[in-house]
Amino acid sequence: MTRSVVFIISLLLLSACNFTGVESTPKVTDKEVQKTINELERQQSSSWLTSRPDSVPAWQKGKQFYVTDDQIRLIMLPESIEKGDSVKLAGSILTYDGEETGSVLDNRATINLHFIDAHKGHWLYRTGKTSDELTSAWRIPLLIDVDMVNHVRSQLRNRDAFILTNLWYDPQDEQLYHARKYVKVTITDVVPGNKVLPLRVNFTSDDGKRAFVWMSAPGATMPGRDFDAMFSLSDPRLSFPSISDETWQLIVQGRVAQGMTKDECRLSMGEPRRINRLPDQTGLREYWHYDGGKYLFFADGLLIGFRQ
Repeated sequence: MTRSVVFIISLLLLSACNFTGVESTPKVTDKEVQKTINELERQQSSSWLTSRPDSVPAWQKGKQFYVTDDQIRLIMLPESIEKGDSVKLAGSILTYDGEETGSVLDNRATINLHFIDAHKGHWLYRTGKTSDELTSAWRIPLLIDVDMVNHVRSQLRNRDAFILTNLWYDPQDEQLYHARKYVKVTITDVVPGNKVLPLRVNFTSDDGKRAFVWMSAPGATMPGRDFDAMFSLSDPRLSFPSISDETWQLIVQGRVAQGMTKDECRLSMGEPRRINRLPDQTGLREYWHYDGGKYLFFADGLLIGFRQ
């Protein structure tokens, strides 16, 4: 998926906060939205963030991996049972220490991988795959490639960007909360993430707030969680000049107001879970339903009622 498409999806699909708003006047038109999509498609035909994948045969001894969960002990074989039972590996580093040919299955010579932890414990991982099958797309569950993290950090640290999601995490307690979106932030660091999303991107917002988001690795097929879906290097506000400053501030805060168009509401609230269209004597009316009992009510394409 191109960066432009992901960018548009991120603008249209991300969820918002629980607020109500006031009226606004200028409206963005469908023609202007399509023009913006076409322009982004022309200017941003590929992802900006790059990866540096390597397959197992290219690994050198000393290559490091971050452990995301103690359950790694369920798939790694320890050198000694005592050490395997006592060592807590979550948050630590495993160092690659070479490979060997394991069992032969169906005339296929499979590969075993050796690792060393910080306590000098030795661990074995049986891949069940041949050397040719261990491509750059292959991963060991619960391990994050530190080289990948360092490569992403080198591209993002100290870079200014605009965040496209209002779902931020507090660095103190790692709790999710609703914040502003489409605002300027400075990325301060990239560190190993969790067992689902391997990157944690730390940033400081334009008002000095420190926060972070979890992000997928470059090239991963996880819609809505890669860099291009969560950040933009250009100001999204410039793509919608017909939206008034008053309405844009509502959108930034995830709020809506009577009289907003469907496209403005999508920018603020994201794509609805369900849409019901009901004709009446005055025309076609639409109900947009969101999680948590939230809804938007449109008549003639304009918002006339809502619950947030």
